[in-house]
Order: sequence, then structure tokens, then C-alpha cells
Amino acid sequence: MSLDKATVARMAELARIALPEDQLEQLVGELSGILAWVEQLAEVDTEGVEPLRSVHPIRRSWRADEVTDGNCREAILANAPERENGYFVVPRVVE
Repeated sequence: MSLDKATVARMAELARIALPEDQLEQLVGELSGILAWVEQLAEVDTEGVEPLRSVHPIRRSWRADEVTDGNCREAILANAPERENGYFVVPRVVE
């Protein structure tokens, strides 16, 4: 797919990018090259190829999903400027 100056100028306008006229021709060539490369990728036969999450094999040891409160109430409340009955005390905002 080849781009022309009008298309690149419109893309710059939509992206709210100020594009000087003297740089327009260079950008047309660069974007056309990128699109040609993407079109090459579309020609690659990927039938039967499993999608990758990473280029390195990832072996995860899964832990049991357990809901806990963290058992760190005192550590959390240690920085509270004021607390009462194990809770933060905050100023009232609704009258």
C-alpha cells in the first residue's frame, strides 16, 4: 500500500500533529515503507503456529488462590494519624 501526500497530511491533521510541508515527502516515503513491511508480514504462513507470550519458555508455579486480609492490620494502621477500634478515623465530609 502506497500513501500520497494528501493522505499523510490528513493523518497528521487527525492526530493533531503540526507537519511542515518540507517534511511531508520524507514522511510519505517512511510510512509507505512501514506499510510495505507490514504487508510482507501478512504473507507469512502462520498456520499451526502457537501464539507466543514470550520468546523464552515461561514455567510458572501457580499458588492456590486464597482470599486473605493479609494479616497486617497493625502495620497498615501504624502510619494512621488517628485510629479507633482498628479503623482509620477521617474527617466527616457529609453533613
